[in-house]
Amino acid sequence: MAKFKTKTYIYNLSKFPAIYPDTLENGRKFRTLNVVDHFNRACMGIAVAHSLPSVRVIEYLERMIEFQGKPRRIRTDNGPEFRSKKFQAWMSDQQITWSPIQKGKPQQNGIVERFNRTFREDVLDAYLFSSVAHAQDLADTWKQDYNNRRPHQSLGYQTPSEYAA
Repeated sequence: MAKFKTKTYIYNLSKFPAIYPDTLENGRKFRTLNVVDHFNRACMGIAVAHSLPSVRVIEYLERMIEFQGKPRRIRTDNGPEFRSKKFQAWMSDQQITWSPIQKGKPQQNGIVERFNRTFREDVLDAYLFSSVAHAQDLADTWKQDYNNRRPHQSLGYQTPSEYAA
């Protein structure tokens, strides 16, 4: 995994859509936590799990910080995992600023919303998943393609990897 130069991440728990969540072949629901860097549009990580409460989100972000370094700011929606006392205390302990979007205004986090749409179309809607591990494997493979082979107009038609170099 390439290390990206970054100082600001955008974190967003994808809830596509809350009424009809993503499901495995056996009918069990799952969710994804998609982490996108605001500077270079790189997908920093995708966590797939049956549930993503604040404790699991924190554990995932701590692993990311070990590898990528600590962001100055995290922008999220207003999901309960981000509003929780545990998550807020963790952010304070880490000296990371929380930048929540206004309720009902997903356009304020447009970079992640666009990423989520692409991820939905390319992965979540394209495959039937036999397990969470299967979904995670496909997400990880797609992430490498997204970061290294897909140019972005907003980055001068460079991939996130090229732009960050």
